[in-house]
Amino acid sequence: MFVREDAEAPMGVPGRMMRVLRGPRPEAVPTLIARACILVGLLDVCAGVFPRFRHSRMHTLAEVLPGMLGPFAAALALSSGVLLLLLAHGLRRRKRRAWRAAVVLLPFGACAQFAYRHSLVGVVIPLVLLWLLAKHREQFDALPDPRSRWRALANFVVMGAGSILIGLTIVSAHPHRLQGDPSLADRLQHVLYGLFGIDGPLEYAGRTSYTVAFSLGALGMLTTLTTVYFAFRPEHPAARLTEDDETRLRALLAQHGARDSLGHFALRRDKGVVFSPSGKAAVCYRVVSGVMLAGGDPIGDVEAWPGAIERFMDEARAHSWTPAVMGCSETGGEVWTRETGLDALELGDEAVVDVADFSLTGRAMRNVRQMVKRIERLGYETRVRRVRDLAPAELDRIRRAADDWRGTDTERGFSMALGRIGDAADGECLIATAHKSEASEAGPYGDLKAVLHFVPWGGTGVSLDLMRRDRSADPGMNELLIVAALQAAPQLGIERVSLNFAMFRSALARGEKIGAGPVLRAWRGLLVFLSRWFQIESLYRFNAKFRPRWEPRFVVYRSSKDLPRIGWAALQAEGFVNMRMPGVLRRRAPEPRPCAHTHQEREEAHAA
Repeated sequence: MFVREDAEAPMGVPGRMMRVLRGPRPEAVPTLIARACILVGLLDVCAGVFPRFRHSRMHTLAEVLPGMLGPFAAALALSSGVLLLLLAHGLRRRKRRAWRAAVVLLPFGACAQFAYRHSLVGVVIPLVLLWLLAKHREQFDALPDPRSRWRALANFVVMGAGSILIGLTIVSAHPHRLQGDPSLADRLQHVLYGLFGIDGPLEYAGRTSYTVAFSLGALGMLTTLTTVYFAFRPEHPAARLTEDDETRLRALLAQHGARDSLGHFALRRDKGVVFSPSGKAAVCYRVVSGVMLAGGDPIGDVEAWPGAIERFMDEARAHSWTPAVMGCSETGGEVWTRETGLDALELGDEAVVDVADFSLTGRAMRNVRQMVKRIERLGYETRVRRVRDLAPAELDRIRRAADDWRGTDTERGFSMALGRIGDAADGECLIATAHKSEASEAGPYGDLKAVLHFVPWGGTGVSLDLMRRDRSADPGMNELLIVAALQAAPQLGIERVSLNFAMFRSALARGEKIGAGPVLRAWRGLLVFLSRWFQIESLYRFNAKFRPRWEPRFVVYRSSKDLPRIGWAALQAEGFVNMRMPGVLRRRAPEPRPCAHTHQEREEAHAA
């Protein structure tokens, strides 16, 4: 009994042949077209940079074309090729505007190829690609990304460097037409002058001088126009929490906030949010470099999480963003992977101290106990209070001190930081302060020497938000305040305290034990080396002092090839990589923009 290879194939036509005739799957078309655009762009760049092939059968057409058409065509081919290379990434991400630009550029590139290189291949490939773009235009429906002025400066630097390199290739690609043997400095000077439309020191025979001049001028104009476009195009700001969003999130946290220690960090106001259709769950996120980063677990009822996750994935697909989750719990990772088909990878561990089990007695706590007693003998005292119990003047002093003691220009944190202190809506937050009352030790903030800020974790827990101290204060301020907060916790109704997150904690712990294998030891050695710039080992050592229980946290991702991009986006979101424009180039912050689902819900409510 024989079974045909493809049930839908006509009799006598193999299934494999039918698949070839049907073409690629629709979802694979953007990637294929992006790769084809890279090929066409490279062909156009080569056509504009290198001399024409003198042995082409169609080269005789050059004798009847106007004299300046060749140099103009070379500049046009070069410009079209560079722009197509820039558009390839947007086409792969299914961006509608990239599709429109490619449809306009491809005919120009084909005409330039025909006029300058007289190549049928250089004409046919762009036209076939244009046909594919028109046929599959419904695949290019992704909405714009959030945009900022940083893109303009980045474009100027990248395009400027690329234009100089291509320009050096152009001025060196006509050795038989070049008079003399100019040095590299002369060639570079000619390129720099040419980018501004000025004749340089090099001289060429015949119309080659026009070809070089027009090509360099085109590169300079392209760099200027693209930079101006990125600098002055209308902004699409990232989604921000509105007052209504924050009110709804606080209501969810009041009912379900005890489930996740990172829940209160969802109230960062530089995050966007999508709610489940029932409104009983939500996912907060930020978009960084095309990555849609969610922090922690979804907020709300676990049974409603799938609806919020589906909305999150819909938003990612609508904009062609890369979905990722940073720091979710084991339960959250299971739900994310089950509902979306994504993968999960253990990122590290969260240190949680149960107040009832904490004690400074015993040999294990000897170092912490000695440090705390030494600092207390130096005259320091501690105070642990709710934000609502602080006077406005003292709260303002604490806020200014925390800002001044921050070691970076920008506030760090995303998934495990609130980004503010003393907000009127955050009265349940906890502040621990260290003071030294001697007049000789008074600083610009009086006797205040260190600050710890905790956010609520349900009704009976808190999560550490930030640790700040005066650099002139004695070492051990953080240990002193954590011990003070743990000792004051019973009177405040606090049963558990979440401390810092220790990235790759298990690898560090296992790698230092006897019997660890060479791979694990090498991995630990790399982490220790990276700890020179990132607080990896130091945070683990600091947390371990308080004998916590470790709760694993995970990163959820779509594909292993996305991990480098997700890691880079996470570094930006957490503030380790500052990608902000200089202040003089930044515009006033635009109004918050709700997500697409929020617009749709509001329109439906208004219609009702």
